Amino acid sequence: MSDAANAPAGKSPFWRFSVKFYQVPGVAPACIELQDEASVDVNLLFFLLWNASQNLALSNAEVADLERTFGAWRDMAVVPIRNVRRALKSPPPIMAAEAAEGFRTRIKAVELEAERLQQEAMYALAQSGRIGRKAASPLEAARGNVAAYQAALRPFPAAPLETILTAFAKFEPPGRDKAD
Repeated sequence: MSDAANAPAGKSPFWRFSVKFYQVPGVAPACIELQDEASVDVNLLFFLLWNASQNLALSNAEVADLERTFGAWRDMAVVPIRNVRRALKSPPPIMAAEAAEGFRTRIKAVELEAERLQQEAMYALAQSGRIGRKAASPLEAARGNVAAYQAALRPFPAAPLETILTAFAKFEPPGRDKAD
């Protein structure tokens, strides 16, 4: 999530969860580290945590399927837009810095919209009731969901992962019920 603080309000409960969770101190840098060091899709990670906040655990097969399903959008839209935005932090010498920054700001908004569209598709899947099973607790579900995601990719760096899970354990999601 490139700039969740400026995200549009009134979107799905999952989007609102993501925006609020991304603003928790330490979460944003931990997410960026997981993204850059372990190819973690932060939208998918947040989807797993949001499901956990709903007391739903997903199986390894479900998480691997989510990675395959949503990875295509991430690789086609989100990552290329992010790469352009990041590259413009150091614009080419032919472009004035303020012009490049204005363009970068517009690209950031497009990146955020690409992430939101991915999340809306994920939310629609969650609403179908086809994934997940009840867990003993949200924290247990979160740990299981993250473990399933690691099984689909590879182990995540320990420090940022612990930051995320610790923040989740203390986090009060907006609207505790699914009807939010």
